[in-house]
Amino acid sequence: MGKMPSANQFKGRQLGRILIKMGLLTRDKVHECLEVQEKRGGGVKLGQICIEKGLITKKNLLNALAGQRGMECVELDSLEIPKGVLDLLPAQMAKTYRVVPLALDDRKNVLSIAMDNPDNFRATDDLSTLVGYTIEAKIADSDSLDMAINKYYSEEDSSLNDLIGEIEGDSVLTEFQGRDQSIDLDELKELAESNPVKKLLNLVLLQAIRDKASDIHFEPFEDEFKMRYRIDGVLYEMIPPPKHIAVALSSRIKVMANLDIAERRLPQDGRIPLVVGGNPVDLRVSVLPTMFGESVVLRVLDRSMVDLSLDMLGLRDREKQMVEQLIRKPNGIVIVTGPTGSGKTTTLYSALKELNDVQTKIITTENPVEYDIDGLIQVQMRPEIGLTFAKCLRSILRQDPDVVMVGEIRDLETAQIAIQASLTGHLVFTTVHTNDAPSTLARLIDLGLETFLITATLEGVLAQRLVRRICLNCKTAFEPTEEMLMEVGLTPEDVGDKQLYYGRGCDLCNNTGYKGRVGIYEIMALNDEMRDLIMNKASTNVLREAAKRNGMRVLRENGLALIFEGVTTIEEVVRETLAAEE
Repeated sequence: MGKMPSANQFKGRQLGRILIKMGLLTRDKVHECLEVQEKRGGGVKLGQICIEKGLITKKNLLNALAGQRGMECVELDSLEIPKGVLDLLPAQMAKTYRVVPLALDDRKNVLSIAMDNPDNFRATDDLSTLVGYTIEAKIADSDSLDMAINKYYSEEDSSLNDLIGEIEGDSVLTEFQGRDQSIDLDELKELAESNPVKKLLNLVLLQAIRDKASDIHFEPFEDEFKMRYRIDGVLYEMIPPPKHIAVALSSRIKVMANLDIAERRLPQDGRIPLVVGGNPVDLRVSVLPTMFGESVVLRVLDRSMVDLSLDMLGLRDREKQMVEQLIRKPNGIVIVTGPTGSGKTTTLYSALKELNDVQTKIITTENPVEYDIDGLIQVQMRPEIGLTFAKCLRSILRQDPDVVMVGEIRDLETAQIAIQASLTGHLVFTTVHTNDAPSTLARLIDLGLETFLITATLEGVLAQRLVRRICLNCKTAFEPTEEMLMEVGLTPEDVGDKQLYYGRGCDLCNNTGYKGRVGIYEIMALNDEMRDLIMNKASTNVLREAAKRNGMRVLRENGLALIFEGVTTIEEVVRETLAAEE
C-alpha cells in the first residue's frame, strides 16, 4: 500500500522520489517509467505511466501528489462531519467546487475542506473569498468525495426560501431592524461575517452565474429590499429578503471586493475575481448610496472566450462579408455603435480574434477589460489616477502596434489621437454611443472633429442591437394580428404564407419564451459619394438615404429577416429598433 505521507515530509520533492520513499516503487522502476515518458513526449504525466503499467493505484498517486504539495490526505469514509460545519457551505457550492467541509477552527478562522484535485488552487481561493475563512485543503480520492457529497448534500439544494426563513428567524440580524444609520464599525464587521448572510449571498451569486445573468442588483427601498437579475437584457425579480439585512449584504459584498465597509456616504467600485465551473468570472462591484441605503450592482464578466467569433454574432452573409472587408483595411477607423449592453465589446473582440495572428500586434485599452485573450496586449483604464483613454492611447502608439482598440471615444482629445493613429498607418477599432450608423457622423462633428479628418480616416460604422432568441424547446407557430404587423410596418400581404413563431414558455427558459440573444446590424461602409456628402455637412437623413443606395440594410430590415426565419419575435424587434427609426 505504501505509507501515507505526512503534510510536509515530501513537499516540493520530485514525484519519482516520493513514490520510492513511500515504498511503492524501486529506483529501477522509476527510471523505466521516466524512459517511457521521454519517448512519449513531455505531455504525458509520470504518475499516469506508473498507473498504466500497474505499478501503483490511483489512490497511491493521489497520496503522493498530496505529499508533493504539502497537503494531508483524508479518509472521508471513516469521518462523521458535524452539521454545523456542513452548513457553512450550501449544497450548490459543495457541488460546484467539488469540496466537502471537514472542520472549523474558530480561533484561527480556518475552515478545512476535502477535495480530490491537489491542483485546484482556484477553488480554495474562491471559497476563501465567498465564505470568509482561511481555507486549508486536504485530499480525498474521487469516489469517496462523490459519496460524501451525495451523503451530506443529498436533499435538495437549500433554496432561497429556506435561507430567507433562516434569516428572518436569526435573532442577531433582527436586532438591526430599523437601525440603518446607527450601526458602528464593529457591528458592520459582525454583520458581514454572519453565516446566514454569507450563505444567502453565495447562493445568489452561484445561481446568477449558472443562469448566465449579466448583472445582479441589490436595491434598498423605503419598505422593502429587492434582488434582481438581468438575463438576456431583461430584469427578473428574485424572492426579496427581509429589508433589515440590506446593510449586512452590502457590507459582505464590500468585504469580498476589498472596499471600505465604514464608508457608506460615497460611491465605491471594486471587483471580485472567482472561478465558477472552471471558468474565470469577474464580478465588477458598484456601490451607490441612495436615500434608503446602499444600492449594489454586480456586473458578471465571464472572462473565458465564450464563442468569440464573427460566425457566432448572427451577421447575415452580406453583412459578414462587409465586416470582413472593413477589418482587413490596412489603416483607418472602424466604429461600432449602439446603446449600453448592445454587445459592442463582443463584436469588437470577435473582430480582433479574427485578426489575432503572429504577424499582427494588437493592443486594446478598455474600461474594464472584459475578456482575456492570448496574444492581445490589454490595458485597463484607471481615470482616478489620470490613466485616461487619451493618455493611454498616446503611449500605445509608441509600442508599435498594427491594430489598436480604444474602448470608447468620449471626448475630442481621444478622437483626435485615434485619427492621428489611423493617419499614421494603424487600424483603429472603437465605440461611440449613438442610435444608428448615420447619426455617428453627427456625433463626431459635435465632438469638434473637422469633416476632412473624418472623411480621410473613417472606413465604416457598424450599428447594432441585441434581440432575444425564441427558446427552441417551446417555439410555437402563430398567426399575427394586423396590429402586431403594423408595429413593424408590415401588412398581411407582406407576410404571405411565411410562418411566424413565439416561445410559449417552459422550464428551460424560465417561462420567458426566450433563450440567449442574437445581434441585428446595420453596416455603413463609406464610399466617395458619402465622403462628399460629409464634407458638405449633409444631414443625417441625407446620409442615411445615400448609405441605403450604397447597400446598407437598416436595423429594422435585418430584424424583419430574423422574424421571418423564426429566430426572434415582432415584440423584440420593435423594442430594440424603435429608437433607431425616424
